[in-house]
Amino acid sequence: MNLLKVAICGGGRTGHLNAILFKQLPNVQVSLHTHNQEVIEQHARQTPMQALLPDGSTLSARLDRVTSDARVAVEDADIVIITVPAHARPQTLKDIAPHLTTSKPVFIGAIPGFCGFDWLAEATLPDRPNVVIWGMKDVPHTAFELTPGRSIKMGGGKSQLYVATHAREPQTARRQLEKTLTRLYGPCVTMLDHFLEITLTPGNPIMHSSVIYGLIGPYGQWHRKIFPQRMCWWTECPELGAYFLERMDQESQQLCAVISQRLGIDLSSVKSLKQEIVEAYGEQIRDQSSMLSILRTNQAYNDILAPMVPAADNRAGYVIERESRAFNEDVAYGLVLLVEMAKRFDLKVPYIEEVLQWSVAYMEGLRGSALDYFPRQWPHTTSAAA
Repeated sequence: MNLLKVAICGGGRTGHLNAILFKQLPNVQVSLHTHNQEVIEQHARQTPMQALLPDGSTLSARLDRVTSDARVAVEDADIVIITVPAHARPQTLKDIAPHLTTSKPVFIGAIPGFCGFDWLAEATLPDRPNVVIWGMKDVPHTAFELTPGRSIKMGGGKSQLYVATHAREPQTARRQLEKTLTRLYGPCVTMLDHFLEITLTPGNPIMHSSVIYGLIGPYGQWHRKIFPQRMCWWTECPELGAYFLERMDQESQQLCAVISQRLGIDLSSVKSLKQEIVEAYGEQIRDQSSMLSILRTNQAYNDILAPMVPAADNRAGYVIERESRAFNEDVAYGLVLLVEMAKRFDLKVPYIEEVLQWSVAYMEGLRGSALDYFPRQWPHTTSAAA
């Protein structure tokens, strides 16, 4: 079996877990590109990285390279997997672009691929015929309790991993990508027909923003209050959060239906978030009777903490972190994109807009957003189905 050279860009939870899992496979070389000095220093000390599995067992790995140098990380890679948040992707792509090989196909993808990664990669990597752009619908496993460079806890895994390529990619490239990802993840990889099937499955942007709005928005029980302790995203999800989640999901589904009809694209794979979660986690969910019960009783979601920081001015307790990716990624690159896509089809999405407007005010304005690379002429371009 040929040596497969994998570069992972991102030293967070997903990057750590994927790197460890890949190193369990034969003939797979793994480079990790990160600016987290703790991860780099642990590697230099030859500290093994460990994944703590749900059954209590442990996997150990020593990566081939851990570096902040983009050239060292990606110069000979066969596949590059970008796991940094959407708001960090533009800079990551700019950093690695000059160092990608031109002598063989390079598969550059994002996990997850939401927030219009295909459009971003196309805009950032022009005139690169050997680059194949792809994205995965969701992370293969939940991951939490990261100790950088040392350990990560693996949560529930998906039964199927859905992958799409940019509309420009030929069938030969799609087949080779599927073969490569199957080698890394096993026989659970399913290729989708259109990247929009990923873009229009905005799980985190809708899920995270609705729960935060339900907690601390104008009608939330913690509006302008301090939490006495850190809380879990899902097991402590408020009823109001689940309500807005379902309404926003309905609007997202309406957008999907309009795009499918107007562009003549089969988007039947795009299901409601409730259905997505149930199909992804199955028996790990104890009570599937409502959206609230699904969120609260999904064992894969246990122990996942909401993004909180200590309250300011030496006050006891915690507040939702304005600088978390729940805002910088999910709002600025997720909800912003959905609202703009809806506008271009003259579709009203009042629940999504309400949560977006409140979220932007809470985070004190947008610094960057998906509009920086969303094609201005879409859907009236050759990349309409991208």
